[in-house]
Amino acid sequence: MGAVVGFLIISFAIWGIGDIFRGFGRSTVAKIGGTEIGFEQFRQIYNERLQQIGAQMGRPISSDQARALGLDRQILGQLISEAALDERARQLGLGIADSEVARQIQEIPAFRGPGGRFDHRIFEQRIRSAGYTEPRFVAEQRRVMLRNQLTQSVSGIPEAPKTIVSALNRFQNEKRNIEYIALGRAQAGDVPAPTPEEIASYFDTHKALFRAPEYRKLVLLQLTPGDVAKWMQVSDADTKRYYEERQSRYVNPGRRHLQQIIFPAQEEAKAAKERIDSGVPFQTIASERGLSDKDIDLGLVAKSAALAPAVQEAAFALPEEAVSAPVQSRTGFALVRVLKIEPDRVRSFEEASAEIKQDLARERTRSEINEKHDKIEDERAAGQTLTEVAQKLGLSTTAIDTVDRSGRDASGAPAIGLPPGVDVLASAFSTDVGVETDPIRLADGGYVWFEVAGIAPARERNLDEVRDQVETRWREDQIAARLKAKAGELLEKIRTGASFMELAAAEGLKVETASDLQRNHPDEKISPAAANTVFRTAKGAADTAEGQSPAERVVFRVIEITAPPLAPNTPEIKQLQETLRTSLERDLLGQYVAQVERDLGTTINQDALRRLAGGQTDY
Repeated sequence: MGAVVGFLIISFAIWGIGDIFRGFGRSTVAKIGGTEIGFEQFRQIYNERLQQIGAQMGRPISSDQARALGLDRQILGQLISEAALDERARQLGLGIADSEVARQIQEIPAFRGPGGRFDHRIFEQRIRSAGYTEPRFVAEQRRVMLRNQLTQSVSGIPEAPKTIVSALNRFQNEKRNIEYIALGRAQAGDVPAPTPEEIASYFDTHKALFRAPEYRKLVLLQLTPGDVAKWMQVSDADTKRYYEERQSRYVNPGRRHLQQIIFPAQEEAKAAKERIDSGVPFQTIASERGLSDKDIDLGLVAKSAALAPAVQEAAFALPEEAVSAPVQSRTGFALVRVLKIEPDRVRSFEEASAEIKQDLARERTRSEINEKHDKIEDERAAGQTLTEVAQKLGLSTTAIDTVDRSGRDASGAPAIGLPPGVDVLASAFSTDVGVETDPIRLADGGYVWFEVAGIAPARERNLDEVRDQVETRWREDQIAARLKAKAGELLEKIRTGASFMELAAAEGLKVETASDLQRNHPDEKISPAAANTVFRTAKGAADTAEGQSPAERVVFRVIEITAPPLAPNTPEIKQLQETLRTSLERDLLGQYVAQVERDLGTTINQDALRRLAGGQTDY
């Protein structure tokens, strides 16, 4: 289920759901050409999107959070772009055959069964679980395909310009060597203890640093598959019955070892096939075209492999050693040869039993979790607290006495008891004591409920509470200031001709080197701040920067700069070219969509948008 939900969210986050655009309503959020997005229509899709985003994040998104993130305007912007593309596609008379829509849907991996083939039962289950009917999903995919036809015609870029590739390659992969002197606490000298007046003055100036954050007391109730599985057992009889009822699932699809020669024209492929039929070896035809055995070898492939449809059908209809007639491939006309056939193999019960027990346990665990979820919700609806619910159902709760928004307790240590992989705190800090909240879905299919049992508001601490912290912070600032001044003195001497070696000896330090530094690549010797300064400094020039902490400082000189080669066939350069090409395509697409919106005419009802984002529905 998670895979198809992810697919649906990705798809709709790009292209949206077009069937919300029907007619002209009494209340309008936006209008694009002749298409109107009504208030109720937008509210429906807006809520669906928030639910999808919440499912991905593992926690619900409140209206306030959505508004703060600007999701209302982002989603409306997507819908406007989608509506504009749909209207332009209608103006151009674009269409797509039903058979092609069906073929592309069948190629979506989320809808494949164990054998790698499209499974209509899985397709129905997953789109229904995600909240879509089959007609709605099919209609939406048709719109997506039409939008792709339209946008690919304007955004196709064969390759990124070499000048941009070269500049970005240099930025990412340029290497620099430096020599440097590292200053630490010892070079700051003795820092005398602060006077009471200095401590008081520092505290008054930096009170915000020592403010106590808001703390909350939480009660958590978790229900995970691991907890349920502890009492879940699967018998051998159930396992055997499951195997017999679903034996087709345990068929390992056959594979074929294939070779393929591609010809640019069908006539060339036909001529080659006639020569093969007359006795010329397949390899001879390949050699004449400058192809090695490796070039024509497709390896052992299953029928579900990503072959062109015609190639796939031809290859799996041939006997061993046979060569197909010319068939249409994605890049020309192919002759396909079958070297070896591995037939379908049915896995025995003994081979599949361990997997079946796991599957059955997961199914029963999901059922048990859903059942307990409903019981917990029923008890909460009856007014029971989480602690009371847990006692009644034989479960356990976790109490966290103090935790701030960052997940730390009053001592500053990470709070114990927060579930990993899900953000409970965002929801816990957006509600109040005694307010019943929805459970948060965990990535493994479980749930976590929480209650806010108490709130300690943020407050200003007095000096006596944090005197030790204030003195520590004051001392660190003094050391940092001294080191910065010391580094400045050394830098000035270097710039007027002093050598690194002489200065280091005078300070009882040594000159060190760091080689092959790169932007955005961590180095154990040089801090990120220092690395950034290094790449802003010319060869032969010197500068200073903060070290791994404010109590460290480095004075350095750039002694060598190595520009990276631009080898076009390396995997790194190919990846860089593809990244840039994709980025440029997106820029072109954005400009095209914006122009379509301007051509059609776009208006937005700001008042309606504000009302929706604020949760008001009085329309």
